[in-house]
This record gives sequence, structure tokens and C-alpha cells, in this order.
Amino acid sequence: MSRAIHSGACPLDCPDTCTWQLTVEDGRAVALRGDPDHPFTRGVLCGKVNRYLDAVNGPDRLTRPLVRVGPKGVGPVSYRPASWDEAIGRVAAGLRASIDQDGPEAILPYYFAGTMGLVQGWTMGPRLFAHLGASRLDTTICTAAARAALGSLFGGSVGFEPESIVDAKLIVLWGANLLSTNLHQWPFVLEARRRGAYVVSIDPLRTDTAARSDEHLAPLPGTDAALALGLMRLVRDAGAADRDWLDAHTVGWPELSARLDEWPVERAAAECGLDVAVLRRLGERIATTRPTAIRVGLGPQRHHGAGQAIRAICALSLVTGDFRYPGGGALCTTSGHHPVPVDPVVRPRDMPAPPARSINMSRLAAALTGEADPPVTSLVVFNSNPAATAPDQSRLRAGLGRADLFTVVLEQRWTDTCDFADVVLPATMQPEHLDLQTSYGHHYTTLNLPATRAPGEALPNTEIFRRIAAALGLDHPRLRDADEDLARQLLRDAPVSFEELRERTYARATGVVVGSAPYADGGFPTRDGRARLLDPGLARHGVDPLVGHTPPVEAADPELARRFPLVLISPAGRFFMNSTFASLPWHTGRMGPPRVHLHPDDAAARGLADGDAVRVRNDRGAFLAAVAVDDATRPGLAFTYKAYWARLSPGRATVNAVTAVRDTDLGGGPTFHDTRVEVEPVPAELLTVATAPGPVRETAGPRG
Repeated sequence: MSRAIHSGACPLDCPDTCTWQLTVEDGRAVALRGDPDHPFTRGVLCGKVNRYLDAVNGPDRLTRPLVRVGPKGVGPVSYRPASWDEAIGRVAAGLRASIDQDGPEAILPYYFAGTMGLVQGWTMGPRLFAHLGASRLDTTICTAAARAALGSLFGGSVGFEPESIVDAKLIVLWGANLLSTNLHQWPFVLEARRRGAYVVSIDPLRTDTAARSDEHLAPLPGTDAALALGLMRLVRDAGAADRDWLDAHTVGWPELSARLDEWPVERAAAECGLDVAVLRRLGERIATTRPTAIRVGLGPQRHHGAGQAIRAICALSLVTGDFRYPGGGALCTTSGHHPVPVDPVVRPRDMPAPPARSINMSRLAAALTGEADPPVTSLVVFNSNPAATAPDQSRLRAGLGRADLFTVVLEQRWTDTCDFADVVLPATMQPEHLDLQTSYGHHYTTLNLPATRAPGEALPNTEIFRRIAAALGLDHPRLRDADEDLARQLLRDAPVSFEELRERTYARATGVVVGSAPYADGGFPTRDGRARLLDPGLARHGVDPLVGHTPPVEAADPELARRFPLVLISPAGRFFMNSTFASLPWHTGRMGPPRVHLHPDDAAARGLADGDAVRVRNDRGAFLAAVAVDDATRPGLAFTYKAYWARLSPGRATVNAVTAVRDTDLGGGPTFHDTRVEVEPVPAELLTVATAPGPVRETAGPRG
């Protein structure tokens, strides 16, 4: 028996990007643990990834190509195994048919963060479709509003050095449930607290992180900018605005100061649904505590005014001058510090890439049901499960079910989206392929090398796209680049080399030093090095150039509130990673069945008790869930965890049956937390989920 330990990296959509150590026996992964030497993740894996090998070694892995022989939308029973040659031939024929009928823009590649790996996720697939002239995908589904807001304010996605938060004296976790979504930042927060820091959580829900903080503020969803403006007003009125630093390193402070005259604490408190005394106390604390660190999560960018919200929250750190100090300032994502540009690799200078339209991935339901002209007639999905994760699920399923839509899905196991595919191609998982991982929560880049055998005939995404390119008769040499070549191209201008990573697995990939204040003297990545509290360029997008507040759409609509009195938000749960683990028994057992959480007052008003079956509905659709009655939420606000699969849920629908196709003010992101619903009782038997057919073995005929 051969036994070896291989270093690699978690590929999942999390800011922490853990380095791990994988024990392999005779080509099979048998144990997984965190790398104890990594400076940020320090040997700890989260609860989800501790059981990652359940997914790698699961009996439900896809191991052969499958082609559809029955109707769409009914599951694996409509498919039979095929050879790679037959499956790739069908893919090529379907794509050619779209090109011949409506041109290459009729093809839409759809992908995101099923892996955050740059090689398997963001190189060969996008490169192939760029060369074809297919529609380009605007990857908005997660951080688009924040990217646009940070680009406007700072010139890029930058902020304080995350390990240096230990030096902060006040830490504000704003829409950041670290214990579920950024676990490895929490020990640094605890170290700061050990040194005397005070920790405040700002979140509409009493999350695990909020419950463990020193103080919790629960504003109404979509009012974050109003809260930030009220706090800035308190800081200014206390004489704590750092005017010397503002004058030297920002643009627009006089205009913002004038706007703050419109935001007395009483107005901000009313807008946020908070007590004036609570805001005043926090404002005084911020005014008198240096350094203050504001760690901004992704939750505040899930409503219509998200861009302005991120700008306003981060602007608070500019007003106080906290960027002067190690551990001070604001941080939403570290991705702007990692010089690993993807675009030059997707569209190399020596490879033709015709101009093409862009389609917003958050608007997939609209794009597949009439918004796109020419229509999308071929859809190629990889690293994504849009039938479970994209908004307006009912309309999306109708679009995916179109008879004239040719759909290809690259997948590791059968998902909701596979139900609508014409061809399903089995893809490898992280221990089985090469990939390169950066991070949006720390400053280390990691190389993952293949360590185990892939099951059956599964192939890396990159190899699948190389085969599709060949079947299409595309002979450009860039479409034959090997995975190592792609990794080297990505690292061409990076401060770390492929050889260094192969030797050490991970390396710090930025000049920002732990314990430093990288923007103490300005130097933001804007044209003049100044942060922009006033950005005239936003006027082109119909957005106020000055930091301000844009209200949510549904949450702030009093007429809609009469019909649908509950605002619904759908945060991440601790044991799902988007939809990646939502079919695995251990993970679903820890999460439990879909529940909608109601405040006791809202449950009592509807005659509902804990465990009752309900329908959650609005004009777009409905989903079924059990009621959880608790005071983790406030009256008028309901929540349910995202990422359940429809095929494994009662009624074959999830929370995205009620979410809207609507853009954020900046970036074109989705508005999952800007949703109004009503909750009504239904018979308990409706919560019974029919057992979804699983994949059958190769000897048993069609996968069913």
C-alpha cells in the first residue's frame, strides 16, 4: 500500500482559502486536515470542508458522460451513458447549430464560484468562448455591487491588512457573520478582544457571530447607508473627523460634510428601525476609539441600494482617518491586492477574440425568457448550479426547459441544473486536478496539484474545453495550452512564481506587510491616489456621485407591504457552501430541512407554532418550509437559509422562487435581500419530499 500526504488548497467560495493536507492511499483520498503552518488559516478547516471527502468519494459522483433521451426537468431517468467522443460530438453539433442560426452570441457560457480556482474556473472555458465570439458573462451574482463601490471609492477592492485586525481597539463586523462565512478571521478578532478591543456586530439577524460580540445592532435590511451616514454625522459633530487626513487623501469631504447636515441621528435611527440612544452610543465609541476596524461582509450588497451602502460604510473609515493606523480602516475584500490578472489569460493578445455582448448572470431568468436578442439557444454551465442559486426560479426553470435551448452541464454530481441538460459531462474535483487559488480574505496564493485518481472517466474542466475546441475544428494553439501553462500565464506578473509555489504550496502575494497601515499616507489605487467620497463618474450610471443612501425597493414599499408584510432575507448557513454540499447526507443533516424563521410576534399573528408547515409566497412564486419561531430576527423580518436544491425540497422550489431579477444600483448585482413575502399555513404532508432518484451504476443501464 502506498501512502503519502499532499498539500493543496480548498477551492470553495470562501474568503479564507484554506491550505490543506490530504492523505492519499493507493490513489484514493482517505483523510483531510488543515495545514497548521498557514499564517491565516492555521490548521483549522470549517465544519463544511471537514467532510469534503464525503463529496470527493461519494457514491453519487458522475463518472461518465450522459446524454438526454427523455424529457427535460424530470431528473436522471431521462439520460443514458455515452462515450466521450459521442458526448463531445453532440456538444459541438449543438453549438454549431446555434452559431449557424443566430451567430455566436447565441451561445452563453454560465459559470461562477463552484471552484474559485483560476485554472479550472476562469481560463480555458472563458478563453474558448471568447475566441468563438460567444456572449460574455458578466459575473455579478456575488460581489458585483461591492466591486463597483470599492472601485469608485478606493480605485479597487482594497482595505486594511486582515491579520492586523489584532491591533484594532474597536472592531465593527458589518453584515459579516464570521463564524459561518469567514471563520478564520474570528481568531484574530478574539486576539484583539484579548488585548482590549470591543466588538460590535451590525446585522439584521442575531447570528452566531452577533451573539458572541460585545454589542449587536439589528438595522432594517437595506438601511446600512443610512446608519453609516448617521454615524458619520455623530463623528463630525463630536469634532472627531480627521480633517487633516481627509484634506490630504480624499476628494469630496466638504460636499459630504454638507450632506451630513441632512442626517441627524434621529433621522438615521428612524430609517434603520433602531433606538436613537443605541446609535448615539456607537457613534461616540467610534469617535473616540483609534484604531477602529470595519470588516464588511457581503450581506449589505444584496439589496437595490447596495453600492451606495458599501461606499457609505467604507467612507466612515475615511472620515475617522482610521487608515492611518495598523489594524484600522475598512475591509470588504482583499482581492484588489492580488496581481493575478485573468483577462490577459482569457483573451491573449495572440488569439483573436471578436467583440461580443455581455449578459448579466444575475438576469439569467430574464435572458432565457425573452430579454436576450438574439436569443440564447446554447447554454454551457460549469462551476455553477443556477437552477438552485439564481433569482426568479420559476421563470428560470421555464427558460431552462425551453425545447429550443441546447444545454451542456459540466458537473461532479447530479444537480438541479443537470435536470435540464442535453449533455452532462463528468468533472474532476480539487484533489484530482491542478489549480491556482488566490483569496478574497487574506494575502496568500496557493498551488493545488493533482494527488488522486479521478473516478471513472471524469476530466478536468480545462481538458473538457480543449476537447470541445478540437471537435469544433478550432486549431489555435492557445486552445491546447496545458494546465501548468495556464497557471504560469496567470502568474506572469505576480510577485510569486510557479516554481516557488510548487516548492512551498503557498506564498504571500502582496507587498502589504502584516502590522502595517498600507494607506496611512493615502496611495489608494485611484488616478491621483485619493479616495473619492465624490465620484463624478457615477453620474453616468444614474447614481449619486456623492456618498449617500439609496433605499431598497421592496423592503421600503409601503403599498407592497400591505400585501406582503414580511421582508425576507436568505443568508448563508454554516454547513452549506452555496449549493455545493446541499445533497450530501451529513451536511443536509446538520442544516436540517428548509425552515423560515419568524419572530414570535409574527408567528402569533398568523396562528403559527414552531414546526408548522407554511407556504412562503409573493407574486413571483412560492416555496414550502417549516416554521422556526425564535427571536434571532425582529418583527416584520423573516429569514431562511439559501442554497437548498429544489429537487430535494418540498414542492421542488426554494427561496429563489420568490426573489426578483432586479439590479443593484452599482455593478448590476442581484437583490436577494430585497424581497417581500407573506407566510401562510399549509397541510403538514406537503413538507414530505419525494426521494429524488440517484445515479445508477454503469451496469444498470441509464442513470436514474
